[in-house]
Amino acid sequence: MEHGTDREAAPSHRAGSGAPAGRVPLAVVVVDREGLVSHWSTGARRLFGTAKESAIGRPVSDLLPVSGALPVDQEDSPYGPYGAYDGLGPDLGASIGGGLSYPAAGSARVTVPDGDRVDVLWWAYPLVGPGGERLLVLAADAAALRPHETDEDGAVERIAPAFALHTDFPGADELARRLPEILPSMSVEESARIVAQVLELGYPILEFSQNDRVPVTPDWGVPRRAERRARRERLVRAMAAGEPVPKELQDEGEDLEYAAVRERLEFLNEVSGKIGTSLDLAQTIVEVSKAVVPRFTDVAGTYLREQVVAGEGFPDGVPDTTTMWHRVAVEHTDEPGRWDDVVPVGEAMPFPAHTPFFQCMTTGEPVLVPRISEQMGHAIASQFEKRDIRPLITGRSMLVVPLKARNVVLGFMILLRHPERAEFNDMDRVTGAELAARAGLVLDNARMYTYQESVAETLQDSMLPHIPPRMAGCDIATRYLPGTLLGRVGGDWFDSVKLPGARTALVVGDVMGHGLNSAAMMGQLRTAVQTMAALDLPPAQLLRNLDDLAQRLGDTYLATCLYAVYDPIASELRIANAGHIPPVLVRAEDGRSELLDLPTGAPIGIGGVPFEAVRVRVAPGDRLVMCTDGLVEVRGEDIGVGLATLCESAAHPAASMDDACDTIIRALNTRGGRKDDVALLMARLGGIEPDDVAEWRFTLDAAEVGRARAVVREQLHEWGLAKLADNAELMVSELVTNAVRHSHRGPVELRLVRGDTLLCEVDDDDHDLPTLRSAGPGDETGRGLRVVSTLAREWGASRTGAGKTVWFELTLPRR
Repeated sequence: MEHGTDREAAPSHRAGSGAPAGRVPLAVVVVDREGLVSHWSTGARRLFGTAKESAIGRPVSDLLPVSGALPVDQEDSPYGPYGAYDGLGPDLGASIGGGLSYPAAGSARVTVPDGDRVDVLWWAYPLVGPGGERLLVLAADAAALRPHETDEDGAVERIAPAFALHTDFPGADELARRLPEILPSMSVEESARIVAQVLELGYPILEFSQNDRVPVTPDWGVPRRAERRARRERLVRAMAAGEPVPKELQDEGEDLEYAAVRERLEFLNEVSGKIGTSLDLAQTIVEVSKAVVPRFTDVAGTYLREQVVAGEGFPDGVPDTTTMWHRVAVEHTDEPGRWDDVVPVGEAMPFPAHTPFFQCMTTGEPVLVPRISEQMGHAIASQFEKRDIRPLITGRSMLVVPLKARNVVLGFMILLRHPERAEFNDMDRVTGAELAARAGLVLDNARMYTYQESVAETLQDSMLPHIPPRMAGCDIATRYLPGTLLGRVGGDWFDSVKLPGARTALVVGDVMGHGLNSAAMMGQLRTAVQTMAALDLPPAQLLRNLDDLAQRLGDTYLATCLYAVYDPIASELRIANAGHIPPVLVRAEDGRSELLDLPTGAPIGIGGVPFEAVRVRVAPGDRLVMCTDGLVEVRGEDIGVGLATLCESAAHPAASMDDACDTIIRALNTRGGRKDDVALLMARLGGIEPDDVAEWRFTLDAAEVGRARAVVREQLHEWGLAKLADNAELMVSELVTNAVRHSHRGPVELRLVRGDTLLCEVDDDDHDLPTLRSAGPGDETGRGLRVVSTLAREWGASRTGAGKTVWFELTLPRR
């Protein structure tokens, strides 16, 4: 067949007798299951005169019009009478178009487009495996073949399918001289095993030029050619015994060695190209299983350690009989469903020490069982309760290969061949070991990625807050979407913080980058924001302090942040921005949405840049939408398009806050191209009615404490909260007493707010925060905050610009 690099022949469709020595131009055609041409080589164009563009997709019977058979009495033909090839008759197109289940050959006289006729010899090989291709058809111009060699008895050697064809043509010496360039050095014993493998299987060895490469899957296990068997057996015996190889057999031995090794290397390279296309562990497992069936084996069962499946680490050392192994994939060529009930995917089991599986996973070496005997089949079947696996495995050849990486066994594959197929042998054992090594490395990469991603997601989930849907005067809904890139865990976050005066801080931030480090940085910044928000720092000052903190943490990461404080009593927002995209405000009055015009500011981590806060008046029912740029930004598209879509979708009417969030996600997340993670926070600003707020001022006089108790009791009765009066009166008495005692100039302010809870706040001009202390029997002070801590639902204290605020909440009685 063709050897070496293909050089373009003359435009004529026939090579004629001028083919160079050692090269026989081939037409290579692949036919799919519908009888249509899916591959048409350069050689096919030259031989049959039809361009590739005109041939692809056409019925093969139309492209190969046979006008008759070749005469059977042409004794001077290159390989004897053509009658040796007329077993299928002359109708080449109809024969291969109708489908074959076995290798076949024939001769035909074909009419080409210019009206000439060309005499061809052809071979057809059924293709097995996935894909729609069904047949590989090879054709050669009979005129290009020349007799070159005679056997000892003077008979001319004939060509037949299913055998190595290299040595049938001149130029074998040239090929032998090139072998050291493409084959690794190997011992005589290794060569003998390779040659024995070729003799045993007898699969076709076909050599294509660099331009004529097609997806060939040889039908391993086709019959041997009896005429050449004796010569090849002599070669194997000589190589196995270490004797000098007779000169007349050397060329053939080198070609067989080349063919066998080349076939296995091509198989391994093909498998390597099919696995590891992603770092998804489940997908990788499926890829590994499908890559070997049916090319190398008929059944492939994949087992992995329990911890590998769970994405966890596992202890060092060799597995033992207590190690649990999960069956994660079963691929086979048997009828559908035959294996599903007996060995279902997902089952976990240990393996006893007497099994070949235990031997494989403890030694880390392949285990070859040429045929599973009745006894071994019974021993293996004993592990499966109430299921008889013996009919599936007995009489089959089995190869168990370890899936390991970095000297750690992650799992193993059980490979089985049908009884009528050639047994696994030593060469298969080596091939299986190399296959498993490549698959093991890919699986380990996927495992490590899955493990790291799991750690990062766990870290991020632990840092993302669980925001209550209801805060003072506002309802809140949030969404978080991980990115679609590898290392999809990112640094986006959202948060809400309860502030004094029934106010709420709303935060959205984005650490630039992805992965574990970004998630960790996000956690530090979010904690810092919570801490500074609890100190009731103004928005601009909070961002200034956050920027200083980022500088101290290092200049590796930058972040954007949007910080808003909602005051439901004053009906206003105070917002500061650090390089973040602006929020959207949806007005309840007319449903109009707008991007708020804010001073952008520089991202957190730049350093030395001032921040500015703005006040925005809002009305009850208005909605504030804050998100990270991953929601609105798509590569190759102006961000203005995404912001416009955000405004439009945010204004869309919705039955609930959750529905409103989902509407935004659907509108923006279906555009395609999103890679980044997304944080979305929506707040419906309900406000607090003036009738639900009561305020008083007291002078620094101890007698004012009694007046404070009285006004609180009266107000709670007016609000219909008489059940809370006793406890509220007692706690207000303690807080006002402390304020009157420690305030410098006064006045002391008291405020009650009726919302989802009853909030009580006492303000004074002392900056020292009270602390909870233990009071002894003789102590006159220290019991007031203990009482508040015991009776209140929540309580706290924070500094303000004028001093401090001490507050508590009581749960409203059920109506």
